[in-house]
This record gives sequence, structure tokens and C-alpha cells, in this order.
Amino acid sequence: QVQLVESGGGLVQAGGSLRLSCAASGRISRNYVINWFRQAPGKEREFVGAITWSDGRTYTADSVKGRFTISRDNAKNLVYLQMNSLKSEDAADYYCAVGYVVGNVNGMAYWGKGTLVTVSS
Repeated sequence: QVQLVESGGGLVQAGGSLRLSCAASGRISRNYVINWFRQAPGKEREFVGAITWSDGRTYTADSVKGRFTISRDNAKNLVYLQMNSLKSEDAADYYCAVGYVVGNVNGMAYWGKGTLVTVSS
């Protein structure tokens, strides 16, 4: 079992920054990929980015490339999503999830409960 808890969401002005954290606990496989997804009201859950637990390789969706960065602290079992130059369309619930694949909602084994990001214009 793996438990995931997101934090760091909140209200930010357009153009601003937020850093989300995902705290992982439990049986964390070195082969896991930690993914970030987001879901806005009335929309499908969307892949944002991912990082491999073993070697820190990162993947970023085109919609956020150049603005969002993913990093990890293995010693603390934390994964971060640094979000810069936020836009109104970035407003959503943000979830971290773990699995053995990148970006596939159906391929995730565990999910956090999400943290809400609101962007004001």
C-alpha cells in the first residue's frame, strides 16, 4: 500500500507561482513513476507531468512545458510540482498518483485526494 498526500494548493493571481507537494508513504517501489494530473470542473483528468522515483527522469505535458517543473526528494519521500506563470486555465484539482507508467490515468495504482489550485485574473 502507498499513501499519497498533496499540499500547497491555494489561490494565486494569474502570472504567479505555487509549489505543490506530494508526500508519499508506505511501500514505495523504486520502479514507480510519480505522476501529477489535474482536473478542472467538467473536464477530463489531464496529465501534467511525472518523475521516475529511481533516477529522477522527468516528463512534462506540452500544455505546461516551460512553466511547470517536477522534482523529488527521495530522502523525504516528497515530490514537488513547481508551477510558474500560472494561467486561468491551470485552475483545477491537482492529484499525484503512482504507477509503473507515465501519463496513463488508468495505469495508476494509487492516488492522493488532490489539492485545489485557483487562479484569479
